[in-house]
Amino acid sequence: MTLEIKSFSGAGAAPYFDDLARLRISVFRDFPYLYDGDLAYERTYLATYAKSEGSVFVLAFDGDSVVGAATGTPMAAETGEVQAPFVASGRDPGDYFYFGESVLLSGYRGRGVGVKFFEGREAQAKKLGLMLCTFCAVERPADHPRRPADYVPLNGFWRNRGYRHHPELRTTFTWRDLDERQESPKPLSFWIRDLGDNG
Repeated sequence: MTLEIKSFSGAGAAPYFDDLARLRISVFRDFPYLYDGDLAYERTYLATYAKSEGSVFVLAFDGDSVVGAATGTPMAAETGEVQAPFVASGRDPGDYFYFGESVLLSGYRGRGVGVKFFEGREAQAKKLGLMLCTFCAVERPADHPRRPADYVPLNGFWRNRGYRHHPELRTTFTWRDLDERQESPKPLSFWIRDLGDNG
């Protein structure tokens, strides 16, 4: 099975939005996200990214099927929840390229696709003259009842990509977990890489 990685700018990914919506809902059901999503919300979310000048969609294809996706956009186009911790710490959101998510069906993991997702988004950041890349990751307690016994966080992979954890940069996103009746805020913290340091 041969995977093909393609990058699309903004609305260029529009023909794949329904595929991307289903992919996000499927992958984000797993720990640590436990996201109980719906297609209507996902379409709206993806359309917002498509409208962002400078955004990128890096997609993984198995034939005609989208099996993975990663998004990125200048942080200046992101929501207040994303920008607020940077502004509060004296950092200019306009200096950063923000990674929205990286999702891949489980059967395709361990084949270097995650690295390609990072490379594609970092290339877009450089194209825009943004040398600081960042993303945030949800934090779950070690004793969370849905935490799989064999769960391994991606911290090591992110460090190997040159990203440093900045636990002082924190925000909250609101969504409904699989076992929740309504949405609740979830804590997230940021990771940052300066592409000028070693890239």
